[in-house]
Amino acid sequence: MKRIATVVGMAMVMVLSLAGHASAKVIEKDSFHDEFSNRVRNFCGVSGLTVRQDVTVDGRYTIKTHGADQLAYFQSHVRVQVVYTNVATDRYVTEVTGVMEKDLRVTDNGGGTLTILVLATGPSSVYDENGKAIARNPGQFRYEILVDNGGTPSNPFDDKFLKFLGVVKESTGRTDDFCAAVVPAIS
Repeated sequence: MKRIATVVGMAMVMVLSLAGHASAKVIEKDSFHDEFSNRVRNFCGVSGLTVRQDVTVDGRYTIKTHGADQLAYFQSHVRVQVVYTNVATDRYVTEVTGVMEKDLRVTDNGGGTLTILVLATGPSSVYDENGKAIARNPGQFRYEILVDNGGTPSNPFDDKFLKFLGVVKESTGRTDDFCAAVVPAIS
């Protein structure tokens, strides 16, 4: 009898866990690619230092609904490569960043706004011209944003970003000074 009760109990747990997952619905999923360049004068606060940034962005994202209110939760995986070239010397460094951002909690505040707690994690490394790592930031942090839900809390397509509410959890792990590493490498 104990064995039957255990099997039935396990079956119920499986059914309930599947029911919870079944309520989550993918409402959009896509990938993207972009490339662009720009110039930054007085780079890192150094007077007269002009740097060309050549940027490549590749990523994918998913929007799913969760919970009884079927609020939208975003998740993205993005790889960004930026080549910083000193236009006066042609010396350069390459920054490679892989970021995963995920909505951890979406709260309907009433009154037409949502507060979203976001986890951002992933390594970022800067390499010199020889491919040697000169700076790293492998940590994660959490932040909150405020969004106008457009009058439809469960429809993310009419939402508008209102305000960055701040960092909830500071970056974990190593955080090297980007400018202290890059400026000497490209000068």
